[in-house]
Amino acid sequence: MDNPIVTKFETTAFTADACFDTALPEPTDVPISLQSKDATSIAGADTIGLSASDTAWLALHKFTGQARKQVLLPSADGRVKVVVLGTGDGHAGDPSGPSDLLVGALASSLPPATYAFAHPPDHGELAAIAWGLGRYAFKRYKTQSSTKTNAPQDGLVTSAKLRLAPTVDASRVINTVEAVWLGRDMINTPASDMGPDEIEATARTLAERHGATISVIKGDDLLAQNFPMIHAVGRASPRAPRLIDLSWSPPGATADSRRITLVGKGITFDTGGLDIKPSSAMLLMKKDMGGAATALALAHMIMGQKLPCRLRLLLAVAENAIAGDAFRPGDILHSRAGTTVEIGNTDAEGRLVLADALTLADEDAPDSIYVFATLTGAARSALGPDLPAFFTDDEALGASLPPLAASIGDPLWRLPLWPGYKRHLDSEIADTNNVWESPFAGAITAALFLRRFVVKARRFSHFDLYGWRPAARPLGPKGGEPQTARAVMEHLRRELTS
Repeated sequence: MDNPIVTKFETTAFTADACFDTALPEPTDVPISLQSKDATSIAGADTIGLSASDTAWLALHKFTGQARKQVLLPSADGRVKVVVLGTGDGHAGDPSGPSDLLVGALASSLPPATYAFAHPPDHGELAAIAWGLGRYAFKRYKTQSSTKTNAPQDGLVTSAKLRLAPTVDASRVINTVEAVWLGRDMINTPASDMGPDEIEATARTLAERHGATISVIKGDDLLAQNFPMIHAVGRASPRAPRLIDLSWSPPGATADSRRITLVGKGITFDTGGLDIKPSSAMLLMKKDMGGAATALALAHMIMGQKLPCRLRLLLAVAENAIAGDAFRPGDILHSRAGTTVEIGNTDAEGRLVLADALTLADEDAPDSIYVFATLTGAARSALGPDLPAFFTDDEALGASLPPLAASIGDPLWRLPLWPGYKRHLDSEIADTNNVWESPFAGAITAALFLRRFVVKARRFSHFDLYGWRPAARPLGPKGGEPQTARAVMEHLRRELTS
């Protein structure tokens, strides 16, 4: 690894395997029974030895298999004998998908022990991933240790483990959980400790871990190598902007292997620039690098699971700060594509840095470009925090990805690249404006702006993320979330290995 960087960011992602036990079952394993509301008997009752008193205990707790209801059955010595989790109608996942995803809620609440399913869940791998996702905690900045016996400490929890069945691909489960933890750690870390240096260091760590190559264009070298809009957005910050370029191929890759390019928005803090945000809108702006975190999480999955493709990862990284040399409303910026952009609003900076990165990505004419960005408030107004907006001009992907994403609890919703709105980006003095002055269709016009910089790639897809879970749910606590990373990975795995 060249040019090592000393940073303040630490991740617990690579300790995610501590949530699981891959050894052979032990007699001391505590059974978990998943119980639907219409079942006539407790699932696995014949193997876990339920007694009449256990049945009475369930009745006392009014347990009827309702979704999310969990009951711990005690043994004679006061330990946990069996865990029973209600799964409802089987389709009560969080925020979507099968009820097996509710296992995530158990992972964050059970006392210390090793647990194992009393009978194989319908979606065993998904249930195991849910356990790992529910086990996550971000406690790095807590100086007082918790009084709870099973309190998570900075992501690493060893006191409650799930025994992985031999039928489950343990390496895939652990890699997926690692990737999501990594994205969460990055988004949750405050901007003081998650700047351009820290994103670069994280990308270098992944490159070294997976044998990828990486290069970085930084500071004024961005001008010399024709990335003027990334430079313009980041030049007011003392932390230099940069373009991070990572490439990887698995053993045996050939010239015919599919070329997949991921592009991530890495605005490490967004003041809005000279069109400054109100303080209330700045509170969560540490998460404006959520697109870069998501792209890195997905890259970790692709490389860790050795998908048969040639991967390229491009991260456009900058801090949108305010200083005497900040770019201004009304400025005309030159882009890498050779076109000019009038700045209608400096708070629409993410699309500017992405445009230069997308131009570079497109020069290679890859098979697919996937763009990840916390780009517009309009997408949140339309779809809320659980549903990232998804744009593509590939009709087959547009039809297949939303139901696939919903089925694994990582949902998204397709919005149109409506050509009639292209005119709203027209400028009287430049080739394009970066915004439409109207409050309407902000997510669509932003996607259309990005689409202008992709000409050669066979497939273009853009994900407008929130990157944040507003409240604790079974799949994780309140905080950062690399939305759509698992969904796109599942799509790629099926597409590339079928």
